Amino acid sequence: MKALVIGAGGVGSAIANIASRRTFITEMVVADRDLARAEAAVNRLGDNRFTAAAVNAASVEDLSALIRLTNPDVVINAVDPRFVMPIFEACEAEGVNYVDMAMSLSKAHPDDPMTKVGLMLGEEQFAHDDSFKSKGIYALVGIGVEPGLSDVFARYASDNLFSRIDSAIVYDGSNLVVEGYDFAPTFSIWTTIEECLNPPLMWERGRGWYTTEPFSELESFDFPDGIGPVECVNVEHEEVALIPRKIDAGKVAFKYGLGSHFIDILKTIHTLGLDRTEPVTVQGVSVSPRQVLAALLPDPATLGSRMSGKTCAGIQVKGLDKSGNPKAVYIYNVVDNAFSMGEYGDQAVVWQTAINPLIALELIDRGEWKPSGVNGPEWFPADPFLAMLESYGTSWHMRDESVEGIER
Repeated sequence: MKALVIGAGGVGSAIANIASRRTFITEMVVADRDLARAEAAVNRLGDNRFTAAAVNAASVEDLSALIRLTNPDVVINAVDPRFVMPIFEACEAEGVNYVDMAMSLSKAHPDDPMTKVGLMLGEEQFAHDDSFKSKGIYALVGIGVEPGLSDVFARYASDNLFSRIDSAIVYDGSNLVVEGYDFAPTFSIWTTIEECLNPPLMWERGRGWYTTEPFSELESFDFPDGIGPVECVNVEHEEVALIPRKIDAGKVAFKYGLGSHFIDILKTIHTLGLDRTEPVTVQGVSVSPRQVLAALLPDPATLGSRMSGKTCAGIQVKGLDKSGNPKAVYIYNVVDNAFSMGEYGDQAVVWQTAINPLIALELIDRGEWKPSGVNGPEWFPADPFLAMLESYGTSWHMRDESVEGIER
């Protein structure tokens, strides 16, 4: 399989690094607006299957030209969600398969954003389903760690564990610490702001999709493998847009273990208007406050050597088991930064994200997943995906949870 990766930041570089250890990748081009960054991602591999290129991810024309030049089997979008639609549309125009780890952005409801859904995450992409099918190509969307792995876990739970799912709540958290920084997001600040300050998307059977207040339903969730309790809140995330499309669940939500300190800083950023994307004029220069904030913060890809701790992604599913008895489990994956840095030289969060699109593509290459049109991870059987995790250097686990309150 020949792949073109758009973006040579933390995740894009980690994808190339992991792919260099997999034989199903015959060629990979890593492209970035900053050619030097793409070259650095390739040069550290010492593998002649990998080459670098320059591209403007905001330009459909530039992307299309690079696709025609490189002729890939699949384009992997490894940049932040601002660039989903240009890359997606370039793939559609050129008739090439597409994969991403974060879906097209939402737009708030114009009159009631804290209750009603406007344009939902991924909605722009799903509108192109018939077009992709007619061209004989696929778009596999939301196949990072989150969204992605918990979507696979949800499909596994539905197929193998439950006869009735009352709730499927994603809980992600960590005890990661970055030495020398009071505030240093381990992922793109642009993505972090979008996820945490937008009205969270929710799903309930009989009600459908709706929204609620940012940072709502604060609770402490006890994460496994020594991470421990972390304050979690509702956050806008793609799992809530994806899981109900294929899995019958009474409630679906995403809760992010931000911790009180992180939440307070994000609230301050919002209060000061530093999350705004609209340019403001400062001494005759037009700048976006969010871009200024991003420029001030450290690049997450460079933080690995200063990081310690573990990150956990998982989903808590409650309902009735196949025999009709109350059942509740938390299905999860934990990555230790010491492992990912020691074995790969990539920090835990980007490494945990990067393995999943490659596992999916290897399954597609084997013919075990057969996407057509626009697909999420839930569209396909989970067992082959989970069986492949160990060969990529990680694992998945399941913890029993309290069944209190579950009625037959």
